Amino acid sequence: MVSSLIELRNVAGTEAAMGWAGSHTLVVDRPDGKAGGQGLGFNGGQLLALAIGGCFCNDLRYVAHDMGAEIDEIAVRVTLQLEGTPLIAVGAEIDVTCTSSDGSDTGVLIDRARNVCTVANSVMKGFPVSFRITPAATPG
Repeated sequence: MVSSLIELRNVAGTEAAMGWAGSHTLVVDRPDGKAGGQGLGFNGGQLLALAIGGCFCNDLRYVAHDMGAEIDEIAVRVTLQLEGTPLIAVGAEIDVTCTSSDGSDTGVLIDRARNVCTVANSVMKGFPVSFRITPAATPG
C-alpha cells in the first residue's frame, strides 16, 4: 500500500493554517470575515476541487507519457456542488480541454486518465475517514 502524509499547523497571528507535504506548502483559511477567516488561502471545498482537478491533470500527463503522446495544452475546470448542514460535497463536474499537435487522439487520453484518476475514483467510491485525537501537552 502507498500512503501520503500531509501536516497542518496554525499560522501565528492568524486563524489560518499552513499545510505541507515534503517541501510544498499552501495556506488554508476561511473567506475574509467568516469565522475569523482572513481569506489568506483556500477553503476545504476549494482544496477538494483542486485535488480532483490537479490529480486529473497529472494523470493526463502520465497517460500521455505512457502512450508517447505530446500534449500542448490542458485546461481543466472543476465545479464542486455543496449542500446541506453540515455542508458536504454532493457532486463534481470536470470540464476538460486538451490539445495535441502531434496527432494524438486527446479523447483517448482523457478517457484513460479519467479511468485511473486516483482522487476522482476515490471520491466516487468513497472511503472511511477516522479521527485520532492526541491531547495537547499541558504547560508547566
